[in-house]
Amino acid sequence: MPEFKVVVSDPKTGKAQQIEVKGEKARVFVGLRIGDVIDGSILGFRGKKLKITGGSGRAGEPMRPDLPISGKKRILLSGPPGYHPPKKGMRKRKLVRGNIITEDIVQVNTVLID
Repeated sequence: MPEFKVVVSDPKTGKAQQIEVKGEKARVFVGLRIGDVIDGSILGFRGKKLKITGGSGRAGEPMRPDLPISGKKRILLSGPPGYHPPKKGMRKRKLVRGNIITEDIVQVNTVLID
């Protein structure tokens, strides 16, 4: 059974809250991608929509919206998410996750939209 920590950010108030989701509620997230919009009533936000903005895996590897896979991959990065270069022009090969949510994801980041 999948188990996620869903972080819901409210851009109007600037606050975020973390909700643990298990079982059938968590199954809704499996297979979705970064940028997908779901109904907020799953997490108790009636009449609101949630947009998936990112997440991270078990070892802390971030999800990349431009990587269309469900697993992990080492790619050459020159900027965030996944790498913040100390000097302009620096690049580094880092381990990141794709933009598809699987059972290996631990945290899913979302934002409230109307």
